[in-house]
Amino acid sequence: MLLKNKQVAIIGGGPGGLTLARLLQLKNVNVKVYERDLNKNARVQGSPLDLHDESGLAAIHKANLFDEFKNNFLPGADKMLIVDESATIFMSDYETNRDEDFGNEYFRPEIDRGVLRKILLESLQPETVEWDSHFISMEAQNEGWLLHFKNGSTAYADIVIGSDGANSKIRPYITDIKPFYSGITMLEGNIYQSKKTTPNIDSLLKGGKIMAFGNTKNVLLGQKGGGDLGFYASFKADENWATNSRLDFADKTQILEWFKKDYPEWSCIWYELFENVAAPFIPRPIYCVPLNQTWKSLPNATIIGDAAHVMPPFAGEGANMAMLDALELNEFLTSDNCNSIQEAITLYELQMHERATKAAQESLENGEKMHSKVALKTMLAFFGGQ
Repeated sequence: MLLKNKQVAIIGGGPGGLTLARLLQLKNVNVKVYERDLNKNARVQGSPLDLHDESGLAAIHKANLFDEFKNNFLPGADKMLIVDESATIFMSDYETNRDEDFGNEYFRPEIDRGVLRKILLESLQPETVEWDSHFISMEAQNEGWLLHFKNGSTAYADIVIGSDGANSKIRPYITDIKPFYSGITMLEGNIYQSKKTTPNIDSLLKGGKIMAFGNTKNVLLGQKGGGDLGFYASFKADENWATNSRLDFADKTQILEWFKKDYPEWSCIWYELFENVAAPFIPRPIYCVPLNQTWKSLPNATIIGDAAHVMPPFAGEGANMAMLDALELNEFLTSDNCNSIQEAITLYELQMHERATKAAQESLENGEKMHSKVALKTMLAFFGGQ
């Protein structure tokens, strides 16, 4: 096997990186995951992930974790309402969408990010993850890399795989191509115990998710595990809006006033979200990889997930693509069909570029539809046609 007696370093402990570590360990590969978080509980996890049969769930099956996934997914979290600025319901699948429908091509089971991370972490061998390992740089050493971390430690790896997100520090070692700004910014908020803190919204949400469309602006929200709720105000803005707005994102009163001013047609029912948020808000300018990106493959390093192909979240493909990256890269690296590690990486990257381009294109197009002046009409037609 190509990876026999090789040390693999995965930079980043998100869904893609942890999935890859699990798959490699099933093939008895020596692998370490270097994660900048201080420990497994250090970070508040974002909105739930909806996993698709051909990508995220395929990786879960290959990792022999489907039973754990099935025991921990959020039944009903994929149920959806489409509403307007006044929260008037125009479409609901709450009555027809079954809580469990595995095998149905339209079923998108959702799982809390924190729960998925826990499942993946517990599937790994002890001491696989090196916490508090914030990657700083790496340099060529022998036929591999010497890694340097912010805590002063170093480590050697024969192969480095960057799974460190949209702002990847591994990516510049692979290519100088940079993502571009999509024109859309999302302002993220999180609410704890939404049944108590936001009862009006909670009674509308009923454990599922809501897509609210107005004139070029959206509010998107969904139930999280543990009774919590995540939401996004999504709108078109300049790339540097977060800085130029001079808003204090830790001041929820100030952000509510911004919402009232910038979303003037929107009902006061939405104010409940901003009044009860667990500040601070997180501004997220949305980026996308160039659709024609390619690079010359290295013999000992590659990237997966957002590090390789960050894209807007408007097709639900981000985590799915990352986990599919892990699945396919594992297959190439551990098969007997490639003559070298570089050949395996090259074949993975060619395949990854092709499908990531399609997913990114779809995500960009959906983002434009969702932020158009006729977004409600367009999205009702889109979902009604499935």
